[in-house]
Amino acid sequence: MARPQKEIDPEMVKKLASLGCTTKDIADVLGCSDQTLTRRFMEELVVGRANLRNRLRAKQIEIALSGNTSMLIWLGKQLLDQTDKLN
Repeated sequence: MARPQKEIDPEMVKKLASLGCTTKDIADVLGCSDQTLTRRFMEELVVGRANLRNRLRAKQIEIALSGNTSMLIWLGKQLLDQTDKLN
């Protein structure tokens, strides 16, 4: 007979992923293997990490629009395909 599945809160998986935790770190905190997390909670891991990227992107834009010249230049290169090349 198979062992019963460990109860894992999907929202906790998503929250930890949105903080930038690795799959291994999340598994250690929740007391399961990283394979279990990947198999059972791939969507939560993907969504949590996407949330982190979106929050970081929003903060970078906020900083750039507040007048941070370095961030304006960097985002221009990343998002607008701007370059430093003189042709």
